[in-house]
Amino acid sequence: MLSSTIPILLKGGFAKEIIVDNNGSNFGKLLQNSLVAVFFCTVLVLLCYLFVDRPVAYYVHNQRFADYHVLRWLTYPPAILQAWVPVVLTALMVRRVWGPFCKWERVAVAVCLSLILAEQFKDALAYAFGRYWPETWVNSNPSLIRDGAYGFHPFYSGNAYRSFPSGHTARTLAVSSIIWMTYPRWRWVCGLVSMVVAASLVLIDYHFVGDVIAGGFVGGIVGTYTFHCACSSEAG
Repeated sequence: MLSSTIPILLKGGFAKEIIVDNNGSNFGKLLQNSLVAVFFCTVLVLLCYLFVDRPVAYYVHNQRFADYHVLRWLTYPPAILQAWVPVVLTALMVRRVWGPFCKWERVAVAVCLSLILAEQFKDALAYAFGRYWPETWVNSNPSLIRDGAYGFHPFYSGNAYRSFPSGHTARTLAVSSIIWMTYPRWRWVCGLVSMVVAASLVLIDYHFVGDVIAGGFVGGIVGTYTFHCACSSEAG
């Protein structure tokens, strides 16, 4: 196995070096799997755009699922987690003064970094694709339900063009994927939470089905790379 020693602040401080897995073949396989995942995501999003997104959006609107406040509450945790990232990272850096991180603390650092990266990727992709929302939510934004506005407008800025991909789903999977790989016994919780958040976003017309699928792939890929770079030795 090829490995290298590199200084890492988060695990060993400035003066201490740790051994980090740097096996090129492992990351080559990870890149290959990522490209396959992106391909399948593209196919699924295209199929949803053509055949699924509009009928589902109209259906859930007519059923008035958005009137169920519990469905709205289920979408709050990703944003709350994101808001606490600076506080958690600051606390962990202060905690590091008194000794090396234990397993759960290293995982917490990885989760925070994954949340930040997932949000940045989501913002970049939202600008690149520029998709209208299913419903009108903010500042009288154009939407499918109110205006019949449907489609992608690449490189258009503004909140009216930020439906794709779903940031809530990206952040959820960015966390769940790391917990999934680190604590196998909690995989059922990760799967359940991810499905509940994704379903809630669709049922209240916050996002199209394709948005949620894309957000899940973004978060899952970001979380997987963050795990392999930061805490692959913590698996299991």
